[in-house]
Amino acid sequence: MRLLHTSDWHLGRAFHRVNMLGAQAGFIGHLVTTVRERGVDAVVVSGDVYDRAVPPLAAVELYDDALHRLADLGVPTVMISGNHDSARRLGVGAGLIGRAGIHLRTDPSACGTPVVLRDDFGDVAFYGLPYLEPALVKDEFGVEKPGHEAVLAAAMDRVRADLASRARGTRSVVLAHAFVTGGEASDSERDITIGGVAAVPAGVFDGVDYAALGHLHGCQTITERVRYSGSPLPYSFSEADHRKSMWLVDLDADGAVTAERVDCPVPRALARIRGTLEELLADPGLARHEEAWIEATLTDAVRPADPMARLAERFPHTLSLAFAPERAPEDPDVSYAQRLADRSDQEIAEDFVAHVRGAGPDEHEQVVLRDAFDAVRADEAVREVAR
Repeated sequence: MRLLHTSDWHLGRAFHRVNMLGAQAGFIGHLVTTVRERGVDAVVVSGDVYDRAVPPLAAVELYDDALHRLADLGVPTVMISGNHDSARRLGVGAGLIGRAGIHLRTDPSACGTPVVLRDDFGDVAFYGLPYLEPALVKDEFGVEKPGHEAVLAAAMDRVRADLASRARGTRSVVLAHAFVTGGEASDSERDITIGGVAAVPAGVFDGVDYAALGHLHGCQTITERVRYSGSPLPYSFSEADHRKSMWLVDLDADGAVTAERVDCPVPRALARIRGTLEELLADPGLARHEEAWIEATLTDAVRPADPMARLAERFPHTLSLAFAPERAPEDPDVSYAQRLADRSDQEIAEDFVAHVRGAGPDEHEQVVLRDAFDAVRADEAVREVAR
């Protein structure tokens, strides 16, 4: 059976104020063409179909168009909700839509109930594990302390129990939306840390033939059987070096996996450039970036006049401009943003405590801070689901 694995469409998302709807429509067209021309038997979409719980109408219309075009091909599609989606909204009409071969899996309680497809070698069971927000699903899965590993492990126990009840030789595919250990994050994924931990071990997916992951925006191979497709389009400059693609996965009669990357059309290259303004305007080596979307970091000791306008004369698609004068870290003029770069909310709070009272939080106080951040995140998740 040949699968096309994709995820993280983020329909409705912009890129530094650039409307990406046209590029997203172009991707959908490319997806449909790939399905038709490469003999795909099933499409799997591993969450974050939309960029937010209540997407704009244009994004909903594009999603509707994608479903119609996939259904017209007669190729089954299995789709789960991600942490950006509203699971309840995405799942509306799932039963009816399923009759057209589009199988929406947004209900955590249905993790152990697969979509079963057949090929010449027998059944393939597709288990959809939507994004499992620990605070919201801990009771469903009977875990005492909510955490990503605990709820995902409980969901996978249901998967393995159902698989064990099926005919010998039944192959299996799991769709999941999670941060798996070994994956490389970018700046454009929403933080899902709970209890100081965001990642779960890849071993949680042991026992299935292929785990089609979503959430991380870079295409990655965790193991031969556990892969991220990544987002089909870039959504932050941290993805400048990404090769945007989908996985074309073949499952043979015994469940062995072979995978090929299928490149996605990207509307414009991304480039991050750094130096003084005069260096950036004069460097001949930067000519290859003149039509790219640009993130420019200026290192001038004194902020130059009209830097954006001057940069735009050479790089007309400059979208982001930052100033980072090259100073020692202890220099009092180092910017607040620079001091906070790559630091978690927990670390920033602990630094604040140390600054105010002269000593950092002890172990008990660190737990209190962590629990407070987790409570805020859980409350935000509950509010988003209720919208």
